[in-house]
Amino acid sequence: MVESLADTGELLYMNEQSLTTLLRHVRAGTVGVDDALDQLRRWPTEVLESARIDHHRTLRTGLPEAVFGESKTVEQLTEILSAMLKAPSVVLATRVSPEKAEAVLNRLPALTYHPTARALTGNSQHTQTGSGLGTVVIVTAGTSDLPVAEEARVTLELFGHSVATVYDAGVAGIHRILAHSALLQQGRVIIVAAGMEGALPSVVAGLTGAPVIGVPTSVGYGVGAGGYSALLGMLTSCSSGLAVVNIDNGFGAACMAAAINRKR
Repeated sequence: MVESLADTGELLYMNEQSLTTLLRHVRAGTVGVDDALDQLRRWPTEVLESARIDHHRTLRTGLPEAVFGESKTVEQLTEILSAMLKAPSVVLATRVSPEKAEAVLNRLPALTYHPTARALTGNSQHTQTGSGLGTVVIVTAGTSDLPVAEEARVTLELFGHSVATVYDAGVAGIHRILAHSALLQQGRVIIVAAGMEGALPSVVAGLTGAPVIGVPTSVGYGVGAGGYSALLGMLTSCSSGLAVVNIDNGFGAACMAAAINRKR
């Protein structure tokens, strides 16, 4: 009997393939039930000096773990992303500045930097293409909202979802979004990023039966208050089918859209 499949090097990470292999060993009698349970308890977390990587997250939630890079050092990012690149899963780090990204890429050239989204990605060969039931449409009110929208787009495409975009279509020129009403009707989920008064998600939610995810952005003058005006405007919307995530949270909007659009 194999005492630990992990010790053989056959099963280093928890995903559907490794779990299937374990179950087959249990069925064949080469791994006992108690041993299998023990491995299931021990596998999910890889302990590093600066983090604990949750390799179990995709199996548990359908979404892989991502790294919030804004407050991490180059050394921490390098250690974490180096370990993640070894796993059979996509790699994503958000909110990475260009200077920090350049330093990390010098050490980990297998990664790709997306400057507008401020994201590092890797292991795209493990993207599960066709993961969604339909297309997620991402809309922005203005060009200034692009970093948030691009964070959502990069995340969704890395997670295997089809994405269409309508950028710079705010309510100050309402004809711009109305011209895309057919696309909005076809979208399975709509993400709308808007700053200023945050009115665009309400308009979009009135044009489609798809769930709309509003993302307030920290774009605007004075009483815009770093996105709070847009946030409050979206939260008090009279349009049905609209939910709201945190200010500038393109990643969170993408994860919610992926959960709604995911094939079960």
